[in-house]
Amino acid sequence: MKARSNRLILLVGVFFAILAFVGIVFLVQGNKGGGSSGPATELPTVFAARPITLGTEITTDMLTVTTTKVTERATDAYSSASLVLGKIAAKDIPQGKQLTGDDFNRGAGITQLSVPPGMIGIAVTVDQGSGVGTVIRTGDYVDLLVAISGDKFPVITLNPVDNSFTVVSGINATSSKLLLQGMQVIGTLLPPPTTAQQQGGAAPAAGDPSTNLNGQSEIVILAVEAQQAEVIKFAQIDGSISLVLRSPKDFRDAQGNAIVPPPHATTGITLRVLVDTYRVLIPQLVETAVPSQAKPR
Repeated sequence: MKARSNRLILLVGVFFAILAFVGIVFLVQGNKGGGSSGPATELPTVFAARPITLGTEITTDMLTVTTTKVTERATDAYSSASLVLGKIAAKDIPQGKQLTGDDFNRGAGITQLSVPPGMIGIAVTVDQGSGVGTVIRTGDYVDLLVAISGDKFPVITLNPVDNSFTVVSGINATSSKLLLQGMQVIGTLLPPPTTAQQQGGAAPAAGDPSTNLNGQSEIVILAVEAQQAEVIKFAQIDGSISLVLRSPKDFRDAQGNAIVPPPHATTGITLRVLVDTYRVLIPQLVETAVPSQAKPR
């Protein structure tokens, strides 16, 4: 009976000894693994799966993710496709290029201006009211809205006696029209604020949804055809111009290829059109009774 108890104690001791040995082995291996770990030598990197043109909104099919050596990877490269989805290309991006922050930097400021073949670049100066709050950026598409004041369309009458002309006053001859559509922005500049603008108050902090109406101007460089440049120049001299912002999706098909959307048909606006089409009310003449005057004696 005593011998059997001794054997049982011996077996239990051996079991615990083996268990302790296995634990020590795992502990030593874990310390070795922790000591040998170092910085990663390769990281996932986002590349352009096909050519991406200026102004294109990035979609999944335009991207590929490949493991790249850290020594061959840009410091501001993207590690996940989700980080660039929906961004707008600020330049033409060739197929196979490693995507970086500079490819989507559309902030105001021209470091390199590239005019598409067959086009010319022209500068248009707008402000917060006529330039969509001066948030137009490289790669955007804009339309040109022009208004011509009434004094440019004088209404005259001819005196048949001496053939002289007389300008008829009191007639509203102002006219506005969306003249040019689908022009692409190839660069923007924000001039330094003037003294008056600076006195209007400091600009809101980044992320602040408010804005400071201080008359800030913006220079927008447009890629246009020669005929369009002539129209813009005339409008700059004798009219009031505004740039209106378009959706980038209007200029890409489902596969992200560049397309030319059909132009919007507009009537142009005069006071007569507002009255006839939009039912703007014409003020009614009000007859006022004038008190009779006492006759002098």
